[in-house]
Amino acid sequence: MIPANAAPLAIALLGLLLGMRHATDPDHVIAVTTILSRERRLVVAARIGVIWGLGHTMTVLIVGAAIIVFKIEIPVRLGLAMEFAVAIMLILLGVGSAAGLLRRAAIRMLGASARDESLIVHAHPHTHDGAMHAHPHVHLDAHEGAGDAAMHHDHRIPADALPSFAARRPLLRSFAVGLVHGLAGSAAIALLVLSAIPSPLWATIYLVIFCVGTIIGMGLITTAIATPFMVVSRQALWIRQTLVTGSGLLSFGFGLFLAYHIGIVDHLFSTAPIWIPQ
Repeated sequence: MIPANAAPLAIALLGLLLGMRHATDPDHVIAVTTILSRERRLVVAARIGVIWGLGHTMTVLIVGAAIIVFKIEIPVRLGLAMEFAVAIMLILLGVGSAAGLLRRAAIRMLGASARDESLIVHAHPHTHDGAMHAHPHVHLDAHEGAGDAAMHHDHRIPADALPSFAARRPLLRSFAVGLVHGLAGSAAIALLVLSAIPSPLWATIYLVIFCVGTIIGMGLITTAIATPFMVVSRQALWIRQTLVTGSGLLSFGFGLFLAYHIGIVDHLFSTAPIWIPQ
């Protein structure tokens, strides 16, 4: 269909729906699941999905628009290398989950208790005589016993209210993962759009709407995935640890599969690489 003869609403709706469907790609879902499996608040989990979509959108718009407007050709090896980066990222996410599992095992082997793992250290900044300072102290994690939780409830502050790097790390990690996914998918998306919509203006508009759909879709997906995660993980700490470990292993395994397929089957490291944007 030629854009000049097409209803703008139809093109916008198509871009929105395809963007939401794009968010359901297996590598997207696995990567975000690995990140949000550590979260305990539904609002933060949904925010992770939206932040992922923003990172994805940034690279898709920059690289995709450059391809559409300036007719830039992506070399086959570069296109494969961008997709290979996604495989490496999935492997690293899986390794990160495994490292956390090994750290917990080492703590227990050295005689530390599960209670020691769940301690949260923070400080309440305040002023005395015009001087700002803070008193560091320790809290138990919310998943410990009800009696302990009650003892520490009065002055507990939520983790997402802390202006610390640790509280923001899942969001930063999600944004970085979205950037990598956008870099890998931007060329394929832009080339497919360009082949269907020759007009650079309409193709760019479609790309923007597509990205909006991806952000909405990923926000909905992360909320849907996080809800059962959090309901189940509240029953027992070991269930949550199992979910974190399982998602990490899935990410690691899928990353190895992608790396093998791109590097060996598609001949990324040979003299005749094969790349078919999808």
